Amino acid sequence: MSLEAPDTTETDGVPERTPDELEALLGDLVIDRDDHLNAPGFVIRPDAVQETLSTLKSEAGYDHLSLVTAQEYENRYESIYHLKKFDDPTREVSVVVPADKDRPVSESGEAVFRTADWHEREAYDLIGIEYDDHPDLRRILLPETWQGHPLSMDYDRDRPQIATLPEHANPLEDHHRDAESDTMFLNIGPHHPATHGVLHLKTILDGEQVIDVEPDIGYLHRCEEQMAQSGTYRHQIMPYPDRWDYISAGLLNEWAYARAAEDLADIEVPEYAQVIRTMGAEMCRIAAHMLALATFALDVNGDFTATFMYAINDRERVQDLLEDLTGQRLMFNYFRLGGVVWDLPKPRQEFFSKTRDFLDQLPGSVEEYHDLVTENEIFQMRTIDTGILPPEVAKEYGATGPVLRGSGVDYDLRRDDPYGYYDELDWDVVTEDGCDNYSRLLVRMREVEESAKIIEQCVDLLEDWPEEERNIQANVPRTLRPDDDTEIYRAVEAAKGELGIYMRADGTDKPARFKIRSPCFSNLQTLPEMANGEYIPDVIAALGSLDIVLGEVDR
Repeated sequence: MSLEAPDTTETDGVPERTPDELEALLGDLVIDRDDHLNAPGFVIRPDAVQETLSTLKSEAGYDHLSLVTAQEYENRYESIYHLKKFDDPTREVSVVVPADKDRPVSESGEAVFRTADWHEREAYDLIGIEYDDHPDLRRILLPETWQGHPLSMDYDRDRPQIATLPEHANPLEDHHRDAESDTMFLNIGPHHPATHGVLHLKTILDGEQVIDVEPDIGYLHRCEEQMAQSGTYRHQIMPYPDRWDYISAGLLNEWAYARAAEDLADIEVPEYAQVIRTMGAEMCRIAAHMLALATFALDVNGDFTATFMYAINDRERVQDLLEDLTGQRLMFNYFRLGGVVWDLPKPRQEFFSKTRDFLDQLPGSVEEYHDLVTENEIFQMRTIDTGILPPEVAKEYGATGPVLRGSGVDYDLRRDDPYGYYDELDWDVVTEDGCDNYSRLLVRMREVEESAKIIEQCVDLLEDWPEEERNIQANVPRTLRPDDDTEIYRAVEAAKGELGIYMRADGTDKPARFKIRSPCFSNLQTLPEMANGEYIPDVIAALGSLDIVLGEVDR
């Protein structure tokens, strides 16, 4: 990939600019240039973040803050704002913000991109960078009483920690004690099954209506980024991605890491392996959406016997195919840098026949789900015009995947930033304009049909592939050592949205920084926008429509 933009075409009326033109646009805000493999990097002063982001957003069209990465060097701290365009995510730019080693303070970007709120809080929590003018700068994954910042260089792992729980006190106690007030503080979770895992919702009610809800995360933080930084590129990192979204998106997670590492090390994946990857990834997408449908119906209708078990049955059929392909039921560890670990199971024709049998019965199953769920009058009353998320608000929060497409935004990395074999196949990006809980479910159900189309085309290709050309792996060196200070951010379209990986190399066989961009993390930020003004059952429906997995939110 080249640092220079290939042309100066227009995107949505905004003229494309080369890196030099972007530097001229930013003017004195830029104090240096930084080379990233996939995007030009502009180094700015720590007090010029908002002006820089605002200029790039309003005048250059960079309206998607995909990720905020923070890291510590020997002589400085650094924040990196990874910007893209919803209309063309191949247009990327990085805003690099160094901060003083002794006093790491940087201006917050939250005023320009709402999604920066949680991302900057995480950077403060784990790295120790303080963001001036941030509206709510406090820890997000660790308790407020935690001592030190776990990803900082001087962190003392042996220091004893005492985690008290003062935050469980009623935050309204000193403010709403009058007899006429109907305001009430309500804890939802972290143990409640309708929270889809260990999620705590701090909810404030005025009568029966929600006036504020704050997602409290961090109960499942497993230091996945730190573990990846401790592993080698070639062999030790790949088993971990399966465990981020541990429910059903294993191959999609593996692909996110594989794409970033392969671009970092300039590895070309054989075409045959790309087809296998594409087929397996879409099987995982169907499995994920089936679980989303099952649990959503359980949340909204309490429908366990019919919808939940029907959807789980179809999911199990997909799991059978994935088990045949990978040898594992859930934690696949099937991708390798440069390809996949082994070819299709033998006898091949039996695997193809089993896959086609599943695809043949799938349209009938989808029709049944529409009869049971989307045409159910109670379900419609609970989901239509509830959990409203307007498209511009969804963009501001960095929402992606079915959550964004359910708000009518036509954004899908499989098409817009092609990888694998997607650009060679016939399929459509699914959007719905309702912006509500109902639309987000419809997107997932329609995407199941599109995934089936992709799998069928892959099966046809693999069945006719000449035996002598079935190359499953590129020739990858035993040890990978990318050049020192090489940086890259790469993403794939996972079942829940844009799953990205940022890595910085230091010349060794292990990354110096490994950052996971979780779609669930950004999507969950939208819950207050969807829930405020609604009733408690609508909050549960809105949360279910986001289809989050806390293992990926917390990482």
